[in-house]
Amino acid sequence: MENIEWKRFLIPYEHAVEELKVKFKSIRNELRTIGEYSPIEFVTGRVKKVSSILEKARKLEVNPDEIADKIEDIAGIRIMCQFVEDIYTVVDYIRDRDGEDLEIILEKDYINNYKDSGYRSYHMVIKYPIHTALGPKTILAEIQIRTLAMNFWAIIEHSLKYKYKQLIPDHIEARLKKAADAAFKLDQEMSEIRHEIRQAQKVFEVRSNIVSSILQSIQSLYIAEKVEEADRYQERFYKLWEKGDTMELKTLDKEISKLMEKHDDYE
Repeated sequence: MENIEWKRFLIPYEHAVEELKVKFKSIRNELRTIGEYSPIEFVTGRVKKVSSILEKARKLEVNPDEIADKIEDIAGIRIMCQFVEDIYTVVDYIRDRDGEDLEIILEKDYINNYKDSGYRSYHMVIKYPIHTALGPKTILAEIQIRTLAMNFWAIIEHSLKYKYKQLIPDHIEARLKKAADAAFKLDQEMSEIRHEIRQAQKVFEVRSNIVSSILQSIQSLYIAEKVEEADRYQERFYKLWEKGDTMELKTLDKEISKLMEKHDDYE
């Protein structure tokens, strides 16, 4: 294909990656906004480079006119989770959308059935409809769901494969396998104490939201030229912040909010 044809060919994949990233980030943000735990830590995405597409097509013996139908990961989304259990929660989220805004056509569980190299991740191949200026098109996309530890290992392994042109020396491959086992052992240990970790994170999240609300309200008082009240609340906030008392901060937040409501009603 000529360059201009590749540009046209990749447009729907680029749109799909951006849309899917927004959708999964929205799930994360919505859960955090309502104070719920999000199994999604962060989301990334990419469109394969033309050179990588051609290399994979050559390896799989795929003709140029079959690339769109036979190469599943031209559009790739990667979802990172804190715990192994979170991976399967995200898988369920995606299954719930099957038949709505996407269609699942293949699932590969490389966690319970990890590769000989030690690679672990959960892969889902989907059909995703996209609308572009050139018209509607349905493309294939791959979603990889993994823990932060799995992702760290996979990035290193990918870099080494690139360096050694897929032929990693045996002694390095053996050490990579040991590292993969160690990374999974870390995931298992974290799963054992995930309740305590999640509780600590929730306390921190609640405290952060309260502090943010107080500071925004104080700023609003200054903007409304309620300087005396703003100064008084700011002084109280700093004292409570130093004490680290979340309940008293929450009380202060409610008090300022009531004052702001009265001010809004008056206005």
